Amino acid sequence: MYQIPFLNIFQRASTNNWHEIQPHPSVNSKFKRALDILGSLVGLLILAVVFIPIAIAIKIDNPGPIFFTQERYGLYGKTFRIRKFRSMVADAEQLKNLVKNESEGLIFKSKDDFRVTKIGRFLRSTSLDELPQFWNVFVGEMSLVGTRPPTGDEVMHYNQRHWQRLDVKPGLTGEWQVNGRSQIADFESVVDLDLQYQKKWYPMYDLLVVFKTIYVIFARIGAY
Repeated sequence: MYQIPFLNIFQRASTNNWHEIQPHPSVNSKFKRALDILGSLVGLLILAVVFIPIAIAIKIDNPGPIFFTQERYGLYGKTFRIRKFRSMVADAEQLKNLVKNESEGLIFKSKDDFRVTKIGRFLRSTSLDELPQFWNVFVGEMSLVGTRPPTGDEVMHYNQRHWQRLDVKPGLTGEWQVNGRSQIADFESVVDLDLQYQKKWYPMYDLLVVFKTIYVIFARIGAY
């Protein structure tokens, strides 16, 4: 486990301007929270319907657990745990050093990652592997729309600009997912999109991103 302390908005500010730091408007938006609850309930209903077929397919394709569980960093650097349907072989973390990272910066992507199982590729291309995270949205650890929650090995190298990604709740989807997804291989470009979301945000904007995400998923754009 990476021992990175909880980082709040005041810790990033200098002693001269800490009082000027304000939470992003989305953090306290009642509309956004209502949308998250409604959307997560729909997502959990879909999860209940497809859980057994997906679980059986994962087990048949590759022995091991149904879920992949990992600690992630959320709003202001607070940690929480996510679960995904497992899309890789059971010992994927131990084999990571054998895979070439095709991205630049603090993200890891490989189009032909040999650790991904056959059912895993389908789950990823359809985003079905993400369904369990609707629970994180329901309990308030995540939002439907935001930035993707980073891992410990990512945030241990963050600078102040990178930490600004976490001035909003992490999301199931966001600007990265609807503007290229895995085709965007540069971490700094991902950060640019995340900060762009914070500048552009207004309550109905989240709904627009959700609709764009649905199109991207069904068109299978940029996923691997």
